[in-house]
Amino acid sequence: MHTAITIDALKVLDAIDRRGSFAGAASELFRVPSAVSYTIQKLEDDLGVAVFDRTGHRAALTPAGRYLLAEGRTLLDAMDALTHTTRQVAQGWETRLKIAINTLLPGEALYPIIRSFYQLNVPVEVQLLDEVFAGAWDALQSRRADLVFGADQISKPAGSYTTQILGEVPFVYAVAPDHPLVEASQPLTEDLIAEYPAAVAADSSRSLPAGSAGIFRRQPTLTVSNIEQKIAIQQAGLAVGWLPEPRIREQLDAGTLISLPVSEPRQPIILQLARHAEDQGKALMWFWKELSQPGRFARWLTPVTR
Repeated sequence: MHTAITIDALKVLDAIDRRGSFAGAASELFRVPSAVSYTIQKLEDDLGVAVFDRTGHRAALTPAGRYLLAEGRTLLDAMDALTHTTRQVAQGWETRLKIAINTLLPGEALYPIIRSFYQLNVPVEVQLLDEVFAGAWDALQSRRADLVFGADQISKPAGSYTTQILGEVPFVYAVAPDHPLVEASQPLTEDLIAEYPAAVAADSSRSLPAGSAGIFRRQPTLTVSNIEQKIAIQQAGLAVGWLPEPRIREQLDAGTLISLPVSEPRQPIILQLARHAEDQGKALMWFWKELSQPGRFARWLTPVTR
């Protein structure tokens, strides 16, 4: 039975979208551009629908193409997870371990642990994924990730998971030193803050309900992809908002960001390690043990006091 949609075609479609062009996809996939074009043309012919609109200066996905890509990525993730799990069953060590990092925490917190893992000299590929809000749990639920570093307690989906509290992240309301709010009457009120754009890191979840925090009613927003960009635009004075205090200590010390009191403070967020309860891979459990060491991340997390 002939199948119009193949895994290879979905991989090509995904690469074109991520790289922004047929040529970029060809480079990533180590193919010539004509081979990429042929794969897409065959996909369209077999489906009997246009995946790309070629009437403009640059080919753009049609609504059908956008739908195919979204659903196709789910299939690609499932195939990837199946391949990985099959290899894991056959070997003593996993061939790969994917760790999702909540961007409230810096990836650099894991560097010493990864360095120690490399010293074990085992053939395990480690991948780090940046996730925002519910994206961390979404990555674990969909098995895009095997382990979450910094899962919150709000977005947890239904399922059998093992968790370990790491600590909590305190927040400060931060603005650029030349922002008008610096000279405003303090503590800042909701009505006053709502006059200025809020910097928002977009939730990276693909299937779980997206979340947001610290945005006041009627407040315009400037949305970015991660905490690093959020910090940068607040330093530039383009927007205001809550930021994880440990991530901006250098900026606060240097005066490139100013912490201001707000009439309605934001409570710290408790973060934890999380994994599927049934997963017991050697690499996974090695990282779990190392990441669970008390006080290991005291630079970025404070003990939970409630």
